[in-house]
Amino acid sequence: MREGTTSMQKIVIIGASSAIAEHCARLWARQPVSLVLVGRELTRVQRVADDLRVRSPQSQVQALQARFDDPAAIGELAGRIAAEGRIDIVLIAHGNLPDQTACERDLSAAQQALLVNGVSPALFAEAFAGMMQTTGGTIAVIGSVAGDRGRKSNYAYGAAKGLVDRYLQGMQHRFARGPLKLVLVKPGPTATPMTAHLPPRGLAPVEAVAQCIIDGIAAGAPVVYAPAKWRLIMMVIRHLPRFVFNRMDI
Repeated sequence: MREGTTSMQKIVIIGASSAIAEHCARLWARQPVSLVLVGRELTRVQRVADDLRVRSPQSQVQALQARFDDPAAIGELAGRIAAEGRIDIVLIAHGNLPDQTACERDLSAAQQALLVNGVSPALFAEAFAGMMQTTGGTIAVIGSVAGDRGRKSNYAYGAAKGLVDRYLQGMQHRFARGPLKLVLVKPGPTATPMTAHLPPRGLAPVEAVAQCIIDGIAAGAPVVYAPAKWRLIMMVIRHLPRFVFNRMDI
């Protein structure tokens, strides 16, 4: 809750049916909050909303459907939600994990990977920033450690998340002196349906990743690695000499 008031925090979650977003919502809903859940498929978002209403009967939970590939629709949605009252937090959490080989063979698949994981989150951040630049609050966007350095195993996805990284850096610079905070979240490999095809070893529990995100947003950290160990791991990977890096099968 905001200091000096008993009103509930208003939290908007884009991509609310993703596993990480859903677990973040559960943590926020441990106290009464006003949640606006947005997704591409209303039935999936409604399932999350129904679960949260049971877990937190005193919270207000709204489920909305929206297009994520239409700039006009994204802007209209941000404006409509902002018109209903001050927004405290926006979590932009949608995306998918594309098949790298498919992206190499099919340019349409590569385009879709870049749009869903990079362009769309950046547009949502820009749209909500326009609504919150004077009122303040926090916009958090989920990127990925994959965006820290391009690797042959997932560079379509990594490039999209690298776009999110640079876009958020620019927005943080733009709003550095204002009341609006921008938080870039970089999860490592996490045990979610999106990674169900990967070996389970090394995947972080989604509950732990969600807690890292909630804590990082509360602290207003510019960059949140989740779990925190990935900050050091990726620092090493980023600084490996090219001749060493090119010998690695990652």
